[in-house]
Amino acid sequence: MDVKSAFLNGYTEEEVYVRQPPCFENAKFPDRVYKLRKALYGLKQAPRAWYARLKSFLLKSGFVMGLVDKTLFLLSRGGDTLIFFLELQIKQGPEGTFVHQAKYTRDILKKFDMGDSKPMTTPMSTNTALDADEDGEAMDQKEF
Repeated sequence: MDVKSAFLNGYTEEEVYVRQPPCFENAKFPDRVYKLRKALYGLKQAPRAWYARLKSFLLKSGFVMGLVDKTLFLLSRGGDTLIFFLELQIKQGPEGTFVHQAKYTRDILKKFDMGDSKPMTTPMSTNTALDADEDGEAMDQKEF
């Protein structure tokens, strides 16, 4: 995925107008503004527009959105399931737009008192079968 241009591909739902950028003013019409057709870097609607476009693509591709977490998408084919989880920290600054999960991961580990955990490429055995724990204690699904 081309993260640097991701925000340029979202369509805004609202009408958004911007001033003419410095050095690109139209000398004949210096007081006119531009109407945006797509989101721009720094635009507060950009993350929402980008997510809407990504969500639309995933749903058209056969993914099903999670009922509790709207950033979880599942695609089942045959006996296989592909899990797509979108939880990004987006930082826009003078240097550009950065998308990363490192801070989010650290925050989650701290929340559950696992801040000192060591990283692993695969956190559990790849051949482990998970079953529903029918006799287990109920938990708040939103927390996880």
